[in-house]
Amino acid sequence: MAEGGGTAESPDDQTVALDLERLILDAPRQYTPYQAARAAGVPMELASRFWRAMGFPDIGQSRALTESDVIALRRLAGLVESGLLSESMAIQVARSTGQTTARLAGWQMDTFLDNLTQSVEPGLTRADVAYPLVELLLPELEQFLVYVWRRQLAAVTGRVVQAAEDNEITSGRLAVGFADLVGFTRLSRRLEEEELGELVETFENTCSDLIAGLGGRVIKTLGDEILYVSEDPVTAAEIALGLVETLANEDTMPELRVGLAFGTVTSRMGDVFGTTVNLASRLTSIAPKDAVLIDGEFAAALEQNGSVAPAEPDGPELAEALAAAAGMTLGGDVNAGHRFRLQPMWRRPVRGLGLVEPWLLSRRVRGE
Repeated sequence: MAEGGGTAESPDDQTVALDLERLILDAPRQYTPYQAARAAGVPMELASRFWRAMGFPDIGQSRALTESDVIALRRLAGLVESGLLSESMAIQVARSTGQTTARLAGWQMDTFLDNLTQSVEPGLTRADVAYPLVELLLPELEQFLVYVWRRQLAAVTGRVVQAAEDNEITSGRLAVGFADLVGFTRLSRRLEEEELGELVETFENTCSDLIAGLGGRVIKTLGDEILYVSEDPVTAAEIALGLVETLANEDTMPELRVGLAFGTVTSRMGDVFGTTVNLASRLTSIAPKDAVLIDGEFAAALEQNGSVAPAEPDGPELAEALAAAAGMTLGGDVNAGHRFRLQPMWRRPVRGLGLVEPWLLSRRVRGE
């Protein structure tokens, strides 16, 4: 759907924008919202809800919609009429698809157009270069989007089918990890915008690749923070330590702290919620620099798995715990099969969650 408003544009810019829109949508503007709703056989009120859910603004009765808009409305309404989706579910489909693809489209244009048109030849404007680039990229990006979507849908469907109970789909037990750059706000005041953008991009790319490669799932990135989950606590622990170790080798990157919690998580529209998520976030905020803090449930899960030695009631002092997080050998017998080492930290009250006993997670140093 075309968007209204904005700053004043020259006639040439408006012409190029319309040409690009026609190229991308593969159809000319033809309908007002009322006409499109009527052509699709959808009540105007429902059509407006669909459009807003997809993230498009109200445009009054401007003739700005195409045959594609009519087909999309008809398909959504058809899913409701057939009983495959309820009306509220169809709205959710429209909203989740709109939000995801809006970000995707923004990323793609930032990546392709910004990089490919920054060295425009004399006599050519950015608009002159944009059209042939979009013309070349559009079919390739479309096919790649469908491929990745099908791959992701297959992975998610597999997890749903394998769930033992229905409630495991929306409220299962997961390991939740938050990774946060230390002192990012202070750093952002010192860096130029381009430097800050490069730092955030490096952080997000490095974390996303490592999380995916080790079998976790990125839920969302928030500039200086990334949220991920895994069904397996051992995988989540490997990811957390891998993130700390990998980013420590990046000279331009601030220190990292990671919080991990294990427990029941509610999943909805690609996001996760609940006490376990809140606890992981709180642990991140109190974690030492370049270290990983986990909660008692996570520690118990690792112990039950055999990845750590059973915890001793009289643990080391805080100084020893911090030394262990830095990779120093402090002695102690650890079974050869144990992958990680846990050091108890001081119990402390956490806002909204009561008294929490965090554990410092580190790798078992070979030779211990």
